[in-house]
Parts: sequence; C-alpha cells; structure tokens
Amino acid sequence: MTALAPGAVVDAGNLPLTHAPLPDEAVRDGAPTTAYTVLDDASGIEVGVWEMTPGTAVDVEEDEVFVVLSGRATVTFATPALAPVEIGPGSVMRLTAGMRTIWTVTETLRKISLGL
Repeated sequence: MTALAPGAVVDAGNLPLTHAPLPDEAVRDGAPTTAYTVLDDASGIEVGVWEMTPGTAVDVEEDEVFVVLSGRATVTFATPALAPVEIGPGSVMRLTAGMRTIWTVTETLRKISLGL
C-alpha cells in the first residue's frame, strides 16, 4: 500500500518515471513507451501518474477518470463505437472497464489517473 503523507506535495508534472516498451501486439505505429507510478492507493482508489511517448497503441481500459497534465493525443474508441476525441492539458476524461481504445500520441502525454 502506498499513501501520500497528509500535507505532502508531489510535482506530478516533473516526477521522474521509468519507461518500458509496449508489447508488440499493442503497438500500431512507432515505438511508444509507457510509464506509471502509484502515488496513493490507501483508500481503495488508486491515484497515479501515467505517461506515453509518441506513437499509436491499443488498450483495453479499466475504470478511471484522468486529467491530462501535458502532451497531446487522439483517443479513438473501437468498443463502444464513440467519436474520437482530442485531449491535451486540462482535459478530463472518464473511461470504463472493457472499453477498447486506440491512443495516438503526438506529444508525450502525461496524466493523473484515478482508478475507480
């Protein structure tokens, strides 16, 4: 279990992250890498920082709400069939478990996520 101390401040925009390549079957274009670190999961809701470098990758989502800190991307929905959305700094988005998405990142994307 990870918990932020009361009154603690984390600079999520500059937090060092360790990237790893995505599995080949997830990559559609380029050579994107991702990184994730948990900031707090003490209350049963996981709060973390996630980042992806430019490229295109597919994903099956978990329940989460996120806020984009930096970067730009287009999220295309394979399932359910929804209109693609452009996201960037300040964008807030809700994803639900089982959604199948395609992430096309044009500028390294960093977000704060709240796993529900």
